[in-house]
Amino acid sequence: MTIRERTQAIERQILAPCATLSEQTAGRQKPEPECDIRTPFQRDRDRIVHCKAFRRLKHKTQVFLSPKGDHYRTRLTHTLEVSQIARTISAALLWNETLTEAISLGHDLGHTPFGHAGERALRELSPSGFHHNVQSVRVVERTEQGGAGLNLTAEVRDGILCHTGGELASTPEGRVVRIADRIAYINHDIEDAIRAGVLRQEQLPKQALKVLGEKKSERIHKLICSVIAHSADGNVQMAPDVQEAFDDLRTFMYREVYQGSKAKEWERKVPLLLEQLYVYFHDFDHLPPDMQNIAREDGLEQAVVDYISGMTDSFAISTFKELFLPKAWAL
Repeated sequence: MTIRERTQAIERQILAPCATLSEQTAGRQKPEPECDIRTPFQRDRDRIVHCKAFRRLKHKTQVFLSPKGDHYRTRLTHTLEVSQIARTISAALLWNETLTEAISLGHDLGHTPFGHAGERALRELSPSGFHHNVQSVRVVERTEQGGAGLNLTAEVRDGILCHTGGELASTPEGRVVRIADRIAYINHDIEDAIRAGVLRQEQLPKQALKVLGEKKSERIHKLICSVIAHSADGNVQMAPDVQEAFDDLRTFMYREVYQGSKAKEWERKVPLLLEQLYVYFHDFDHLPPDMQNIAREDGLEQAVVDYISGMTDSFAISTFKELFLPKAWAL
């Protein structure tokens, strides 16, 4: 028996009936020999962690554009917090924790620079639209590894695609990532907004805090416990009163931070910046060689969207400066 077979035997013994067994995966787009050590979902997790798109997340905005300070979240730290919350829930429910981790780590690989402001701008620019969950799947299927993609399992790709939007994932592990994403960003964005002076603790909706807790750790613990207590059948949900309080907190954050805060005023500059880059790179010769290869096979429009959405905040800004801002000229 190989190490992988031993791990899969343990999965059969301990995981809940609704959990996803790695030996029952629907497989990869391109069949591969099995690894003697790692299960298919372990291999997927490792491929995501080692890919370039994952590393770029450390320089992509979560909420606040280029904040001054070491403690504000980035898209990478958000991803790690989602993974921690989702894994805690999966482990408690005896679901496949490794599958949960792989989906969590990959769910935002296709996110644009400048957070959701960048996503909205690119959606308006591209005739085919843009959604970061769809682009995250494209990253793992196509743009990574020089155009070969990561060749992940169907379950991981499904979970990444369905972590947001109208369709639920086909696995309980994918569905738990969806709710963990929301638990993570609402609570860590509150903390970042208070640190930035955008919010004060006393502004938070009192009834929601009464149900969920005053502190971030209390709220996350309450939300996790509620999900665990009400999701044993694979349908991920919270208690009605907890869900109502969480929805109130989320509505408050959209009104006061995500849409109406002074910290978001800088986002008005994002569409102009991305539009200039979008137009410039529609000249085939302006694209880097790897993107030219994608343009030949998938079309110029798709290659431009792939290239811009893959940029970090700092790279997008430096590229804009290099292309469009005058430089001092010296003899």
